[in-house]
Amino acid sequence: MASPERGPTQRARVYEPQYFAQFAPRNALDMVSRIPGFTISGGNDGGQRGLGQADQNVLVNGERFSSKSDSVRDQLSRIPASDVVRIELVDGNTLDVPGLTGLVANVIYTSTGPSGQFQWNTGFRPHNTEAQLYGGEISLTGSEGALDFTISLSNENNRFGADGPITITGPDGELIEEQYSQFSGGFDNPKLTTAFTYDFGSETVGNLTLSYGEDFFFVDGTEDATSPGGPDRLQDNGRRENGPEYEIGADIEFPLGPGKLKLIGLERFERDNFSSFLVDTYADDTPAAGSRFNQTNGIGERIGRLEYGWNMLSADWQVSGEAAFNRLDRTSSLFVLEDTGEYVELDFPAGTGGVTEDRYEGSLSFSKQLSPTLSMQAIGAMEFSRIEQTGSAANSRSFQRPKGSLATTWKPADDFDISLTVERSVSQLSFGDFLASVSLDNDNENGGNNELVPFQSWGFEVEANKTLGPWGSLTLELEHDWFEDWIDWFPLDDGGEARGNVGDAERTKLQLTGTLNLDPLGISGARLDLRTAKRWMDTTDPFTGESRAISGAQYDFIDLDFRHDIPATDLAWGASLYSNNNVGYFRRYEEGREWEGPSFVSLFVEHKDVFGLTVQARAGNLLGARNKFYRTVYETSRPSDDVAFREAVDRRIGPIFRFSVSGDF
Repeated sequence: MASPERGPTQRARVYEPQYFAQFAPRNALDMVSRIPGFTISGGNDGGQRGLGQADQNVLVNGERFSSKSDSVRDQLSRIPASDVVRIELVDGNTLDVPGLTGLVANVIYTSTGPSGQFQWNTGFRPHNTEAQLYGGEISLTGSEGALDFTISLSNENNRFGADGPITITGPDGELIEEQYSQFSGGFDNPKLTTAFTYDFGSETVGNLTLSYGEDFFFVDGTEDATSPGGPDRLQDNGRRENGPEYEIGADIEFPLGPGKLKLIGLERFERDNFSSFLVDTYADDTPAAGSRFNQTNGIGERIGRLEYGWNMLSADWQVSGEAAFNRLDRTSSLFVLEDTGEYVELDFPAGTGGVTEDRYEGSLSFSKQLSPTLSMQAIGAMEFSRIEQTGSAANSRSFQRPKGSLATTWKPADDFDISLTVERSVSQLSFGDFLASVSLDNDNENGGNNELVPFQSWGFEVEANKTLGPWGSLTLELEHDWFEDWIDWFPLDDGGEARGNVGDAERTKLQLTGTLNLDPLGISGARLDLRTAKRWMDTTDPFTGESRAISGAQYDFIDLDFRHDIPATDLAWGASLYSNNNVGYFRRYEEGREWEGPSFVSLFVEHKDVFGLTVQARAGNLLGARNKFYRTVYETSRPSDDVAFREAVDRRIGPIFRFSVSGDF
C-alpha cells in the first residue's frame, strides 16, 4: 500500500497540489479531472460481474475502490483537496493491483483533521419541467486516533421534459394521425454513505462502508391526436419507479507469511417498485381504452473475496478467490381497461419468477518490471457458475469458463509510453431478460428467455500516451473485441421476441483524448480538452440474416471543453460541445432510433471566491438540440415490405440553466 510518507513511484508523472492551484479545487475529483489528457474510467458498479480484478484507472494511496454503490467520482469528491499530497500518473502494470493497465492516477493523501465540504446544485428549464432545487452533497471527513471516517449525505436531483409534434404515416406516406406530445419527469436519489478505516498497527488495516438510499423516478405525458375522418384522441401516460437500496462492505488486510492477505465481504440489495399506465379517451362516444402494468423487483448480491499477494523472484504475485451470489425475485401484473371503466387483470405468468446465479472464481496474477523500460502483467482465471430460474419457465444450468489477460507496457522515455493488453472476459447478465415484461408506450411485449448465457469476448487494446511539455498531452487508444453469444432481440417460436444470444459480433474503437494548453500561444490560464471516438461494428441480424451494427451502441462522439482561468483573478469562464451518433434498435416487427441532438453547446462563468465559496452558472443547449425518435412498424416479421406505419417524433427540449455553489467548513 502506498503511503504519503514514501517518495513518488519510480518513473511516475507527478502532479503536486500547486499544479492545480489555478483551478481552486475543492476535492480530489476536481484535481484528477484536471490532469492533462486523463479521463476517469472503469470502477465497480451494479452491472459488473462481482468484484473481480480492479478495472478503474484511479487508486487512493495505492488501493482500489471496492464499493459498488458509489462511483469512483463520488468517492474522490469526498477527499478534501487540502489533504492531497500529490497525484501520480503511473503504469498500471508496475502496481501490485492486478487488472490495472495503461495510465493510472494514484491519489496520495493523508487526513489532516476534520474537514467538511458541500455542494448545492440547482437549475431550471423554461419548458415542461419543474425547477431542480435539491441536488448536491454534504460530507464530513476526519480522523480520531487510528480511525479515519467519511460521512456523506447526497441527492442526485434531475428534472427533464420535452414537447413537440408526432406524425404517424402509412406505407405510402399518407397521414394516419398527427399528435402533439408533452412529457415531464424527474429523478431523485437521496443517499447516506459512511466509510471507516481503522489502522490496527503492524500493517493491519480494516475498512467498513455503509450506504442507504432511495430512488424516486417519474414521467408524466400527454398526447393530443387528430386523424382524418376519426375522432380526436387524448392520451394520458405515465411511469413511476421507487424503492430502497443498501450496501454493506468490509475488508481487512494483514501480513501473513511472506505477503499480505486481504479479506473482502459485500452485501447489496435493491427493491424496485415499477408501474406504468396508458389511457386513451376520445371526443366521440368511443369507450376509453388503456392498460396498466405493475412490477416489483428484489435485486440482491452477496460477495466474498480473498486476495493474497507477495513478492517473489523480483515480481508481484497474487492469488485470489471469489464467491458471488446474485438473485432477482420478480412479480408482474398486467391490466386492461374494460368498457365499464374497470381494470381487469390478464394472465401474465411469464412475468413472475426468480433468477439466481452462484458463481465461484479463482485466479493467479503475475506482475514484473522486465527492464527499466518494459513491464508486464499476466492474469489467469477460471470461473464456475450455476444459473437457476423459477416460475413458469423453470430451468437450471451450470458453466465453467476460462478468462484472464496479458498486458505489457513499453516506456522508452519519461514523456512517452505504449501499452498492449489482450483479454478474455465474461459479461454479467441482466436477470430481468429471463422474464417477460411489457412496454405500454410503444405497445411492445418482451418475452422471457430461460436459455440466456453471458456473452464472452476476446479483445485487445493498444494505448499510446505522449506528453507535449508545456503544450499538454495526447492519448490514442485502439481497441478491438470479438464477442461470442452476443445478446440482442431474438425471435421466439411463438411469434414473439426476447433478449437472446444471437451469435458472434465484432467492435473496433479508435479514441483520441488530449489536452492543449494555450499558454504558449499567449492565452495564459486557458486549455482545451478533447475526447472523440469512432466505432466500427458488425453482427448478424437474427431476423433478417443481414450484417449490421450493434443495437444501441455509439458510432462516434465528440466531447470538447474549453476553460479559461483568468490570471490574477478568481474568475473563470468556458464553453463545451458534445455530439454523438448512436445506432438504432432492431426488433421482430419494428426498427427505430431514439436520440437527442444533433449537438449540445453550453457556456459557463465561475467565481472561485464569493465569501469563500465557488459559484458557477451555466447555460446549456444553446443550439437547440431536440428529442427525436423514429420507427417503422411492419405487419409481418422482418424482413418485410409490408409496412404498417411509420412514426416520427421531433420534440423541443429548450435551454437548460444550471447553478452550483460549493464550499468548505
